[in-house]
Amino acid sequence: MTAGQDRETGRQTPDLGRRSMAGNLAAQGASVGLVFVASLLVAWLSGPEVLGEYALLRVLPWLTGVVVSCGLPLASAYFLAGERRDDPRLRPTLALLAAAGSAAGALLWLAAVPLLDGLFPTVPGRQLALLAVTVITQLLTVWGKACCQGRADMRGANLVIVAEEFLFLPAYGLALLAGLHGSDAVVAGLVGGGAAATATSLGRLVRTGFGRGWGRPLVPLATEVLRYGARGQLGNVLLLVNRRLDFLFVDALSGPAVLGIYAVASKFAELLRLPAVAMQYVLYPRFSRDGPRLAAEEMHRFLPRATALTAALVPPLVGASVIALPLLYGRAFEDAVLPACVLLVGLAVEGAVAVTTAYLFGVGRPGMSSWGMGAGVAVTVVLDVLLIPRYGAVGAAVASSIAYLVTTGVLVTLARVVAGHGPGSRRNGHAQRIRSVLHRSPTRPRRLHRRRA
Repeated sequence: MTAGQDRETGRQTPDLGRRSMAGNLAAQGASVGLVFVASLLVAWLSGPEVLGEYALLRVLPWLTGVVVSCGLPLASAYFLAGERRDDPRLRPTLALLAAAGSAAGALLWLAAVPLLDGLFPTVPGRQLALLAVTVITQLLTVWGKACCQGRADMRGANLVIVAEEFLFLPAYGLALLAGLHGSDAVVAGLVGGGAAATATSLGRLVRTGFGRGWGRPLVPLATEVLRYGARGQLGNVLLLVNRRLDFLFVDALSGPAVLGIYAVASKFAELLRLPAVAMQYVLYPRFSRDGPRLAAEEMHRFLPRATALTAALVPPLVGASVIALPLLYGRAFEDAVLPACVLLVGLAVEGAVAVTTAYLFGVGRPGMSSWGMGAGVAVTVVLDVLLIPRYGAVGAAVASSIAYLVTTGVLVTLARVVAGHGPGSRRNGHAQRIRSVLHRSPTRPRRLHRRRA
């Protein structure tokens, strides 16, 4: 799809096609590479314990912010791409919610500092309290990135994707030059890099006119945004749980040595998710802009193509795992090859997950995706308990692959059901009511319909 005209409004629409997907794939790949480099530096300079804390501190503040804000980044992309995108009250409403969510998330983090001591044994309490700043910076960064996504500013979104990982490196380097080491340097890098990433994200919004022509925030609209975001965020949390729940089971049932093998296999197999993530990232605002009918048509058209793309990438990745894993990690990790190959089989249909979740989110049915993610979590729990004690990392890989396939089947079924029943009937009802009032003819009285018996 290239830039053209909107079928309903006749306005110029942005390019949300292959070029956007390729650009986002490059940004996602660069982001993964930067995280890998940062992890290596922390591991070399501070050891495995600080590395583990760094990994948690990259995720927990972000998770705190998006949960407390009721999935505001997800909802912002939907509303800025959808039928309310030209409403002058939308952007100030979203900005007010972002500020409130950041403040609430930081306060929750401060209240939880005594509970966080056990997770971060090398980080002093004062530094844990300081990390409340990263709840604010991470939420505002991902919110700004989501606003770029919803406004079809994929260059801006890709810039933020790379910047939020890259900017940790110079901040961490400056902390080391200042004489800090260990967790002190990591905390300084996260705070400094996070602040710079937030400035990049919000600065992009300012440069692209996000703050022009604002109206007054609207409380009913804020309620609608939070309702949508909460429904969508449940599915995202379940997805995160499904991807990492097997780690907990492997550690508990087979020990840390097997977990190390499985973690390497899982990280390698998840390279297959990069093209799927890029497809979902671009198709989500595209489907929202298209409207329900056109989105359903495009979902049916893209579904087999996306599935074929990710399936075609499985054989070369299987071959690469046989060579790359022992070469990069040593002969001690040769046992990671088979689990990686098994996981790749389950991830072969990840393209279908990308298209169906983008469709369900784009037509205003984010809660439907939670059913698919919930089914995957249930299958993961049952099969992990049955297979890991006997088969170790291979059993965990089999359980996860089956869970991925079940999740995909449920999502495809639900997306086709929604498309068949006309998703427009439940899409943004508040906006439909507002539009009906604005477009009612002043010379024609409202027609009263008698209720059928």
